[in-house]
Amino acid sequence: MSDGGMADHERIDFSKISFLVVEPNKLMGQMVRDVLMMLDAQYIDRARNFETAVNILKLGRIDVMISEWALSEDHTGRSGMDIVHWIRNDSASPNRMMPVVMMTANSEEEYVCRARDCGVSEFVAKPYAVNGFYTRLAAAVARPRQFVRIGEYFGPDRRRRKLEEYDGPERRVPVEAYPA
Repeated sequence: MSDGGMADHERIDFSKISFLVVEPNKLMGQMVRDVLMMLDAQYIDRARNFETAVNILKLGRIDVMISEWALSEDHTGRSGMDIVHWIRNDSASPNRMMPVVMMTANSEEEYVCRARDCGVSEFVAKPYAVNGFYTRLAAAVARPRQFVRIGEYFGPDRRRRKLEEYDGPERRVPVEAYPA
């Protein structure tokens, strides 16, 4: 890791963060768990499909979800994106602003944009290097983007930067502007 990565690691106490890893492939799920354990994560729950993941999330004890997009073990046809949609939009979701890291082998722009437009906090392309995974996880946890509601969208601000020279209307509305 670069010095910047190590600085993030020193600042983030992963032992106090509870994770849910949603991955239908046992080996890939174990790899993600092993990386989290290397970061001193103490609480790591695992699910292989939509139903199990939602049931765990409903308990309200998960801080960060890391999910595979394609849940091949889910015979209902549900995907990791359906879990993100549930987290962001369902009234039964205990933490609509939970950081979500989406992993997939489909790293084409179309998939990245679809994940962003569903409310994913960070995106990790498989196969991934541990440093790349850590960088995305640290960004989701230590530097979360402001949440906004724009039309039907609720989630992290999809823009990564604010252009100072932009002179159009401001359409981003911070979540704090909405009554609870």
